[in-house]
Amino acid sequence: MGDVVARPGPSWACRGKPAPERSALCEGSLDLPESFSPTLLSLSLVRTGVTQLKAGSFLRVPSLHLLLFTSNSFSVIEDDAFAGLSHLQYLFIEDNEIGSISKNALRGLRSLTHLSLANNHLETLPRFLFRGLETLTHVDLRGNPFQCDCRVLWLLQWIPTVNASVGTGACAGPAALAHMQLHHLDPKTFKCRAIELSWFQTVGESALGVEAFSYQGEPHVVLAQPFAGRCLILTWDYSLQRFRQEEELSAPSVVSCKPLVLGRRLFVLAARLWGGSQLWARPGPDLRLAPLQALAPRRLLRPNDAELLWLDGQPCFVVADASKAGSTTLLCRDGPGFYPRQSLHAWHRDTDAEALELDGRPHLLLASASQRPVLFHWFGGRFERRTDIPEAEDVYATRHFQASGDVFLCLTRYIGDSMVMRWDGSMFRLLQQLPSRGAHVFQPLLIARDQLAILGSDFAFSQVFRLEPDRGLLEPLQELGPPALVAPRAFAHITMAGRRFLFAACFKGPTQIYQHHELDLSA
Repeated sequence: MGDVVARPGPSWACRGKPAPERSALCEGSLDLPESFSPTLLSLSLVRTGVTQLKAGSFLRVPSLHLLLFTSNSFSVIEDDAFAGLSHLQYLFIEDNEIGSISKNALRGLRSLTHLSLANNHLETLPRFLFRGLETLTHVDLRGNPFQCDCRVLWLLQWIPTVNASVGTGACAGPAALAHMQLHHLDPKTFKCRAIELSWFQTVGESALGVEAFSYQGEPHVVLAQPFAGRCLILTWDYSLQRFRQEEELSAPSVVSCKPLVLGRRLFVLAARLWGGSQLWARPGPDLRLAPLQALAPRRLLRPNDAELLWLDGQPCFVVADASKAGSTTLLCRDGPGFYPRQSLHAWHRDTDAEALELDGRPHLLLASASQRPVLFHWFGGRFERRTDIPEAEDVYATRHFQASGDVFLCLTRYIGDSMVMRWDGSMFRLLQQLPSRGAHVFQPLLIARDQLAILGSDFAFSQVFRLEPDRGLLEPLQELGPPALVAPRAFAHITMAGRRFLFAACFKGPTQIYQHHELDLSA
């Protein structure tokens, strides 16, 4: 038996049979009659009344080389609908009402050369639909109302990789792409990767600062907790799959805990409002942190921030001092400890220090309550004033990041708009303004492939922004919470056991930890 054409309606399978003996075709599914020869080579089903193709519908005709469906009413093709048809070369499913096809519907068709799904109701195709169909030479998808959103991205990426001619047709939507031919779409223009920050864990006690560091190959986090009077070091508990306390050091009224790792040695600078700032040290991984030295007690009277930087191959700390009588101080390593190398910006009540590199040289940016941020550059073994930042009054803190070869600044303002600026080779120029009433932190963070910036607020939800490379601007991504952050002051991220986490230190509430998730919208 070579060819069979079934048309029209289901009567060819049902005529003359009592109800108990009628095939499933009478009920809308396909169950080929036993009279069909297993050596049948071609089968055409035209206006049969079939409403669904279930798994194994053609197991009785394993020798088929050609199968055609035309003008049928079925709308769904299920997984393994063509199971057993390992010799099938031509499959034409045209002018039907198919709106959905399962991703494994074509599984096992290892001899298929010609496939047509033309003139159906398909708005998208499932990813991996054509997986394993290595012999395809012709594919016709024309006449379907494809929605050209992220769901067709995989198809656009697949077409150039196959040795087959593919007729794709035109987009039915979205409106901006209606009537455009699919083969004219550029996959690079699709934005089909999303990220989400979801709550993971809460760490009790408020904190002013948070820093991530790696010690002996293990990521750690240190929190500056002024009300608890300590620097709290956290590490990952592999058994509980949570962060746990590893060690704490006593630091009443601490505002910043800045870690430094030199080989097997761990140093922590504890900047304190009262009682003097201290440097703690751990000589080796099996020992505990212990006080090493008092830091510049006559200069650091009211520290507000501390940063780590490397100058001429040596580690240094810079501590921003917010008192009228003290001064921001540069402390560099000399022998076993760190000692004052230079006093900067006396009498200006500095609130923040930011170390960065411009034009291949170390720079230091100081923000203060008394004037615009001032930029210093390293010259002749000391920092010299280079310039200030125009039109940047009342800046509380600054943080920088790099993207596409450019250096950007995030400037935090408690009153007025926070700002994003870009270095033009001689000065920072305004790029973007963001409303930020009640902000004390505007922190850029590079997490995986995403350049984020988080604007923390005392009066509203903290807002996460993402840098859009095409425009070079920060675009809103999401709000952080619930739980809502209460007076956030610092953010840091850490990668642990293949997972990425964001720490949010809050002054009037507990530290919150969020997990970073990547979402593939084309899946």
